[in-house]
Amino acid sequence: MVFPSPVAAVLFDMDGLLLDTERIAVAALMGAVCDVGYEMDPAYGLSMIGVAGKESEAMVRAYFGPAFPMEAYDRAFDTHRRALIASGIPLKPGVRELLDYLEARGIPRAVATSSGRRTAEHCLGSTGLLARFSAVVTREDVARTKPHPDPYLKAADLLGVPPAQCIVLEDSHFGIRAAHAAGTMPVMVPDLLAATAEMEALCVAVAGDLHAVRALLAAPNGE
Repeated sequence: MVFPSPVAAVLFDMDGLLLDTERIAVAALMGAVCDVGYEMDPAYGLSMIGVAGKESEAMVRAYFGPAFPMEAYDRAFDTHRRALIASGIPLKPGVRELLDYLEARGIPRAVATSSGRRTAEHCLGSTGLLARFSAVVTREDVARTKPHPDPYLKAADLLGVPPAQCIVLEDSHFGIRAAHAAGTMPVMVPDLLAATAEMEALCVAVAGDLHAVRALLAAPNGE
């Protein structure tokens, strides 16, 4: 038996889990840093995956120091990101199939993301996913973002489901820490970050993709 409690709801991260956008974010980050005349260790860029806006800016400042031109960087990052997503936002493998599976069984769904409301609704809407969720929690809806538990506690509350009966699907280390702290059942679906020993200890399962998550749910005792 994979899940320690009955699965009453599924809570999804967005970037890197539903949408193949973490690569876009990291590429925009590195391009913007270069545009303003600096260089960043790619490993440090990867460590920012799953970090919300203000916290991400704080990490950039901590890396480069107070002289870093943050406003110019922000403009360059936005320009790179817009150009990279201009041709469309790709979905991660298995997204539609998993949502179809959950809908057919009446299992409620919510998104909890570190992105802002405008970005989340645009990205989910443009990919046809927005209407498939009963609730979307963004960084603007909580006092503390991931790795704090607030986003997932809020999402579970909006669905009216105890956190202990919610599966959380996450690709980032910050997200898994948030899900574990919220008392949910975290499942990591790695994207750019591998499942470390710490992550495996915090998860009830590690899945290769969302097709594998659907298989876990369909297995005996999965539901």
